[in-house]
Amino acid sequence: MLRMARWILAALAISWILPGARAAEPLTEIRIDWATYNPVSMVLKQRGLLEKEFAKDGISIVWVQSAGSNKALEFLNAGGIDFGSTAGSAALVAKINGNPIKSIYVYSRPEWTALVTTKDSKIADVADLRGKRVAVTRGTDPHIFLVRALLGAGLSEKDITPVLLQHADGKTALIRGDVDAWAGLDPMMAQAEIEDGARLFYRKADANTWGILNVREAFLKQHPDIVRRVLATYEEARNYSLANYDELKKIFIGVTKLPESVVDKQLNERTELTHSRIGAPQRESILAAGLALQQAGVIDAKVDVKAALDSLIDDEVPLPLN
Repeated sequence: MLRMARWILAALAISWILPGARAAEPLTEIRIDWATYNPVSMVLKQRGLLEKEFAKDGISIVWVQSAGSNKALEFLNAGGIDFGSTAGSAALVAKINGNPIKSIYVYSRPEWTALVTTKDSKIADVADLRGKRVAVTRGTDPHIFLVRALLGAGLSEKDITPVLLQHADGKTALIRGDVDAWAGLDPMMAQAEIEDGARLFYRKADANTWGILNVREAFLKQHPDIVRRVLATYEEARNYSLANYDELKKIFIGVTKLPESVVDKQLNERTELTHSRIGAPQRESILAAGLALQQAGVIDAKVDVKAALDSLIDDEVPLPLN
Protein backbone atom coordinates (compact mmCIF):
# COMPACT_ATOMS: atom_id res chain seq x y z
CA MET A 1 0.00 0.00 0.00
CA LEU A 2 2.86 2.37 0.89
CA ARG A 3 4.62 1.52 -2.36
CA MET A 4 1.39 2.20 -4.29
CA ALA A 5 1.01 5.61 -2.64
CA ARG A 6 4.60 6.49 -3.48
CA TRP A 7 4.05 5.41 -7.09
CA ILE A 8 0.96 7.63 -7.40
CA LEU A 9 2.82 10.62 -5.95
CA ALA A 10 5.72 10.04 -8.33
CA ALA A 11 3.34 9.82 -11.30
CA LEU A 12 1.67 13.03 -10.28
CA ALA A 13 5.04 14.76 -9.94
CA ILE A 14 6.02 13.66 -13.44
CA SER A 15 2.70 14.86 -14.88
CA TRP A 16 3.24 18.28 -13.31
CA ILE A 17 6.55 18.79 -15.11
CA LEU A 18 5.61 17.30 -18.49
CA PRO A 19 5.19 20.14 -21.05
CA GLY A 20 1.77 18.95 -22.15
CA ALA A 21 0.42 18.79 -18.64
CA ARG A 22 1.82 22.03 -17.23
CA ALA A 23 -0.72 24.67 -16.31
CA ALA A 24 -0.72 27.78 -18.48
CA GLU A 25 1.37 30.65 -17.23
CA PRO A 26 -0.77 33.41 -15.69
CA LEU A 27 -1.32 36.34 -18.03
CA THR A 28 0.60 39.43 -16.94
CA GLU A 29 0.14 41.76 -19.92
CA ILE A 30 -2.03 42.40 -22.94
CA ARG A 31 -0.27 43.86 -25.98
CA ILE A 32 -2.55 45.86 -28.24
CA ASP A 33 -2.10 48.39 -31.01
CA TRP A 34 -3.45 51.85 -31.62
CA ALA A 35 -3.54 53.62 -34.97
CA THR A 36 -4.58 56.94 -36.44
CA TYR A 37 -6.78 55.01 -38.91
CA ASN A 38 -8.59 53.50 -35.90
CA PRO A 39 -10.06 56.43 -33.91
CA VAL A 40 -11.68 54.12 -31.35
CA SER A 41 -8.26 52.77 -30.40
CA MET A 42 -7.10 56.26 -29.49
CA VAL A 43 -10.12 56.83 -27.25
CA LEU A 44 -9.50 53.43 -25.67
CA LYS A 45 -5.88 54.34 -24.99
CA GLN A 46 -6.30 57.93 -23.88
CA ARG A 47 -9.13 57.15 -21.46
CA GLY A 48 -7.24 54.20 -19.94
CA LEU A 49 -10.26 51.91 -20.24
CA LEU A 50 -8.33 48.66 -20.62
CA GLU A 51 -6.03 49.62 -17.77
CA LYS A 52 -9.09 50.10 -15.54
CA GLU A 53 -10.71 46.86 -16.67
CA PHE A 54 -7.68 44.67 -15.97
CA ALA A 55 -6.13 46.45 -12.96
CA LYS A 56 -7.85 44.09 -10.54
CA ASP A 57 -6.27 41.13 -12.34
CA GLY A 58 -2.74 42.55 -12.14
CA ILE A 59 -2.60 42.58 -15.95
CA SER A 60 -0.78 45.51 -17.55
CA ILE A 61 -1.57 46.98 -20.98
CA VAL A 62 1.23 47.49 -23.50
CA TRP A 63 0.38 49.87 -26.37
CA VAL A 64 2.09 49.66 -29.77
CA GLN A 65 1.43 52.06 -32.64
CA SER A 66 0.62 50.54 -36.03
CA ALA A 67 1.50 52.78 -38.97
CA GLY A 68 -0.60 50.66 -41.33
CA SER A 69 -2.32 47.28 -41.65
CA ASN A 70 0.95 45.81 -42.86
CA LYS A 71 2.70 46.78 -39.63
CA ALA A 72 -0.14 45.54 -37.42
CA LEU A 73 -0.06 42.21 -39.26
CA GLU A 74 3.72 41.96 -38.93
CA PHE A 75 3.42 42.55 -35.18
CA LEU A 76 0.66 39.93 -34.87
CA ASN A 77 2.61 37.37 -36.87
CA ALA A 78 5.72 37.90 -34.73
CA GLY A 79 3.76 37.80 -31.47
CA GLY A 80 4.65 41.41 -30.71
CA ILE A 81 0.99 42.27 -30.13
CA ASP A 82 -2.04 40.19 -29.22
CA PHE A 83 -4.66 42.47 -30.85
CA GLY A 84 -4.13 44.47 -34.04
CA SER A 85 -6.14 46.93 -36.18
CA THR A 86 -6.29 46.30 -39.91
CA ALA A 87 -8.46 46.52 -42.96
CA GLY A 88 -10.48 43.37 -43.55
CA SER A 89 -8.94 42.69 -46.96
CA ALA A 90 -5.40 43.02 -45.57
CA ALA A 91 -6.24 40.52 -42.84
CA LEU A 92 -7.52 38.07 -45.46
CA VAL A 93 -4.35 38.27 -47.54
CA ALA A 94 -2.26 37.80 -44.40
CA LYS A 95 -4.33 34.78 -43.38
CA ILE A 96 -3.85 33.23 -46.81
CA ASN A 97 -0.11 33.80 -46.41
CA GLY A 98 -0.06 31.91 -43.12
CA ASN A 99 -0.55 34.61 -40.46
CA PRO A 100 -2.32 32.83 -37.54
CA ILE A 101 -5.01 35.43 -36.76
CA LYS A 102 -8.74 35.66 -36.24
CA SER A 103 -10.87 38.70 -37.14
CA ILE A 104 -13.30 39.28 -34.28
CA TYR A 105 -14.62 42.87 -34.22
CA VAL A 106 -15.50 45.88 -36.38
CA TYR A 107 -14.14 49.22 -35.17
CA SER A 108 -15.24 51.34 -38.16
CA ARG A 109 -16.75 51.48 -41.60
CA PRO A 110 -14.39 53.96 -43.26
CA GLU A 111 -13.75 55.52 -46.60
CA TRP A 112 -10.14 55.86 -45.62
CA THR A 113 -8.49 55.34 -49.00
CA ALA A 114 -8.68 56.83 -52.49
CA LEU A 115 -6.26 57.49 -55.33
CA VAL A 116 -4.67 60.90 -54.92
CA THR A 117 -2.68 63.27 -57.10
CA THR A 118 -1.51 66.86 -56.86
CA LYS A 119 -3.74 69.84 -57.58
CA ASP A 120 -1.93 70.67 -60.85
CA SER A 121 -1.63 67.10 -62.14
CA LYS A 122 -3.14 66.11 -65.48
CA ILE A 123 -4.17 62.73 -64.06
CA ALA A 124 -7.98 62.57 -64.22
CA ASP A 125 -8.81 58.88 -63.95
CA VAL A 126 -7.26 55.48 -63.29
CA ALA A 127 -6.36 54.90 -66.95
CA ASP A 128 -4.05 57.92 -66.75
CA LEU A 129 -1.81 56.00 -64.32
CA ARG A 130 -0.28 53.96 -67.13
CA GLY A 131 3.48 54.47 -66.98
CA LYS A 132 3.24 56.63 -63.84
CA ARG A 133 4.99 56.35 -60.47
CA VAL A 134 2.50 55.54 -57.72
CA ALA A 135 3.33 55.51 -54.01
CA VAL A 136 1.73 52.61 -52.17
CA THR A 137 2.09 50.58 -48.99
CA ARG A 138 1.93 46.86 -49.75
CA GLY A 139 -0.28 44.68 -47.58
CA THR A 140 -2.79 47.45 -46.79
CA ASP A 141 -6.27 48.45 -47.95
CA PRO A 142 -4.87 51.32 -50.09
CA HIS A 143 -2.68 48.80 -51.93
CA ILE A 144 -5.63 46.47 -52.47
CA PHE A 145 -7.79 49.44 -53.49
CA LEU A 146 -5.16 50.42 -56.09
CA VAL A 147 -4.96 46.89 -57.50
CA ARG A 148 -8.75 46.70 -57.85
CA ALA A 149 -8.91 50.16 -59.44
CA LEU A 150 -6.26 49.18 -62.00
CA LEU A 151 -8.10 45.94 -62.73
CA GLY A 152 -11.30 47.90 -63.37
CA ALA A 153 -9.45 50.09 -65.87
CA GLY A 154 -7.95 47.12 -67.69
CA LEU A 155 -4.52 47.67 -66.14
CA SER A 156 -2.29 45.90 -63.63
CA GLU A 157 0.62 46.82 -61.41
CA LYS A 158 2.87 45.98 -64.36
CA ASP A 159 1.46 49.04 -66.13
CA ILE A 160 2.65 51.41 -63.39
CA THR A 161 5.79 51.87 -61.33
CA PRO A 162 4.88 51.14 -57.72
CA VAL A 163 6.99 53.10 -55.24
CA LEU A 164 6.85 51.20 -51.97
CA LEU A 165 6.57 53.59 -49.03
CA GLN A 166 4.79 53.66 -45.70
CA HIS A 167 1.63 55.81 -45.83
CA ALA A 168 3.02 59.03 -44.37
CA ASP A 169 6.07 58.82 -46.63
CA GLY A 170 3.83 58.25 -49.63
CA LYS A 171 2.00 61.49 -48.91
CA THR A 172 5.30 63.36 -48.57
CA ALA A 173 6.56 61.88 -51.85
CA LEU A 174 3.41 63.00 -53.66
CA ILE A 175 3.52 66.57 -52.39
CA ARG A 176 7.25 66.78 -53.09
CA GLY A 177 6.72 65.60 -56.68
CA ASP A 178 8.67 62.37 -56.36
CA VAL A 179 5.65 60.34 -57.50
CA ASP A 180 2.71 61.08 -59.78
CA ALA A 181 0.00 59.58 -57.58
CA TRP A 182 -0.51 57.96 -54.21
CA ALA A 183 -2.84 55.29 -52.84
CA GLY A 184 -3.73 57.43 -49.84
CA LEU A 185 -4.82 56.76 -46.29
CA ASP A 186 -6.47 59.03 -43.76
CA PRO A 187 -5.58 61.13 -41.85
CA MET A 188 -2.59 61.82 -44.14
CA MET A 189 -4.91 61.89 -47.16
CA ALA A 190 -7.22 64.44 -45.53
CA GLN A 191 -4.18 66.50 -44.57
CA ALA A 192 -2.92 66.48 -48.18
CA GLU A 193 -6.33 67.69 -49.36
CA ILE A 194 -6.69 70.49 -46.81
CA GLU A 195 -3.12 71.75 -46.63
CA ASP A 196 -1.77 71.02 -50.11
CA GLY A 197 -4.82 71.00 -52.37
CA ALA A 198 -4.32 67.35 -53.32
CA ARG A 199 -7.11 65.83 -55.43
CA LEU A 200 -8.85 62.50 -54.84
CA PHE A 201 -9.26 61.56 -58.50
CA TYR A 202 -10.66 58.08 -57.87
CA ARG A 203 -13.01 57.23 -55.01
CA LYS A 204 -15.12 54.14 -54.42
CA ALA A 205 -16.43 53.88 -50.88
CA ASP A 206 -17.64 50.28 -51.25
CA ALA A 207 -14.12 49.14 -52.18
CA ASN A 208 -12.81 50.29 -48.79
CA THR A 209 -12.96 47.17 -46.63
CA TRP A 210 -13.96 47.43 -43.01
CA GLY A 211 -11.82 48.41 -40.05
CA ILE A 212 -11.29 45.09 -38.30
CA LEU A 213 -9.74 44.12 -34.97
CA ASN A 214 -7.76 40.88 -35.11
CA VAL A 215 -6.38 38.65 -32.38
CA ARG A 216 -3.66 36.01 -32.45
CA GLU A 217 -5.27 32.57 -32.71
CA ALA A 218 -3.18 31.22 -29.85
CA PHE A 219 -4.20 34.09 -27.58
CA LEU A 220 -7.89 33.57 -28.37
CA LYS A 221 -7.58 29.84 -27.66
CA GLN A 222 -5.68 30.34 -24.39
CA HIS A 223 -7.59 33.35 -23.05
CA PRO A 224 -11.16 33.44 -24.45
CA ASP A 225 -12.54 35.31 -21.44
CA ILE A 226 -9.82 37.96 -21.71
CA VAL A 227 -10.70 38.44 -25.39
CA ARG A 228 -14.37 38.85 -24.47
CA ARG A 229 -13.48 41.51 -21.90
CA VAL A 230 -11.23 43.36 -24.36
CA LEU A 231 -14.07 43.51 -26.88
CA ALA A 232 -16.53 44.65 -24.21
CA THR A 233 -14.12 47.48 -23.34
CA TYR A 234 -13.69 48.30 -27.04
CA GLU A 235 -17.49 48.59 -27.20
CA GLU A 236 -17.39 51.05 -24.32
CA ALA A 237 -14.87 53.18 -26.23
CA ARG A 238 -16.84 52.97 -29.49
CA ASN A 239 -20.10 53.97 -27.82
CA TYR A 240 -18.34 56.84 -26.03
CA SER A 241 -16.92 58.01 -29.37
CA LEU A 242 -20.38 58.00 -30.95
CA ALA A 243 -21.93 59.95 -28.08
CA ASN A 244 -19.08 62.43 -27.62
CA TYR A 245 -17.84 63.62 -31.03
CA ASP A 246 -16.17 66.73 -29.63
CA GLU A 247 -14.21 64.63 -27.15
CA LEU A 248 -13.29 62.11 -29.86
CA LYS A 249 -12.01 64.98 -32.00
CA LYS A 250 -10.12 66.50 -29.07
CA ILE A 251 -8.38 63.19 -28.36
CA PHE A 252 -7.57 62.74 -32.06
CA ILE A 253 -6.10 66.23 -32.34
CA GLY A 254 -4.15 65.76 -29.11
CA VAL A 255 -2.52 62.60 -30.42
CA THR A 256 -1.92 63.56 -34.06
CA LYS A 257 -1.42 67.36 -33.70
CA LEU A 258 -3.45 67.76 -36.88
CA PRO A 259 -5.67 70.82 -37.42
CA GLU A 260 -9.38 70.61 -36.71
CA SER A 261 -10.33 70.86 -40.40
CA VAL A 262 -8.27 67.76 -41.26
CA VAL A 263 -9.66 65.76 -38.36
CA ASP A 264 -13.24 66.73 -39.21
CA LYS A 265 -12.74 65.56 -42.78
CA GLN A 266 -11.60 62.12 -41.63
CA LEU A 267 -13.92 61.63 -38.67
CA ASN A 268 -17.04 63.50 -39.72
CA GLU A 269 -17.06 62.89 -43.47
CA ARG A 270 -15.36 59.52 -43.96
CA THR A 271 -15.66 57.44 -40.79
CA GLU A 272 -18.73 55.58 -39.56
CA LEU A 273 -18.57 54.07 -36.07
CA THR A 274 -22.04 52.54 -35.84
CA HIS A 275 -20.91 48.93 -36.40
CA SER A 276 -19.18 46.51 -34.06
CA ARG A 277 -20.34 42.93 -34.62
CA ILE A 278 -18.52 41.11 -37.38
CA GLY A 279 -20.80 39.24 -39.75
CA ALA A 280 -22.37 39.05 -43.21
CA PRO A 281 -21.64 42.62 -44.46
CA GLN A 282 -17.95 42.27 -43.60
CA ARG A 283 -17.77 38.80 -45.13
CA GLU A 284 -19.29 40.05 -48.40
CA SER A 285 -16.96 43.05 -48.62
CA ILE A 286 -13.79 41.13 -47.78
CA LEU A 287 -14.71 38.22 -50.06
CA ALA A 288 -15.27 40.61 -52.98
CA ALA A 289 -11.83 42.11 -52.37
CA GLY A 290 -10.23 38.68 -52.14
CA LEU A 291 -11.78 37.46 -55.39
CA ALA A 292 -10.72 40.67 -57.17
CA LEU A 293 -7.16 40.19 -55.92
CA GLN A 294 -7.24 36.62 -57.17
CA GLN A 295 -8.43 37.83 -60.57
CA ALA A 296 -5.58 40.34 -60.57
CA GLY A 297 -3.06 37.61 -59.77
CA VAL A 298 -2.17 38.89 -56.29
CA ILE A 299 -3.74 35.78 -54.71
CA ASP A 300 -2.84 32.42 -56.25
CA ALA A 301 -5.55 30.91 -58.45
CA LYS A 302 -5.42 27.67 -56.42
CA VAL A 303 -6.44 29.37 -53.17
CA ASP A 304 -9.97 28.81 -51.92
CA VAL A 305 -10.67 32.41 -50.95
CA LYS A 306 -14.01 31.71 -49.29
CA ALA A 307 -12.53 28.93 -47.17
CA ALA A 308 -9.71 31.25 -46.13
CA LEU A 309 -12.27 33.90 -45.17
CA ASP A 310 -14.25 31.37 -43.14
CA SER A 311 -11.06 30.46 -41.31
CA LEU A 312 -10.25 34.14 -40.70
CA ILE A 313 -13.53 35.38 -39.21
CA ASP A 314 -14.64 34.31 -35.75
CA ASP A 315 -18.04 35.80 -35.00
CA GLU A 316 -18.65 33.81 -31.83
CA VAL A 317 -16.86 36.07 -29.33
CA PRO A 318 -19.81 37.63 -27.50
CA LEU A 319 -20.33 41.38 -27.35
CA PRO A 320 -22.34 43.11 -24.63
CA LEU A 321 -25.92 43.99 -25.47
CA ASN A 322 -26.13 47.75 -26.02
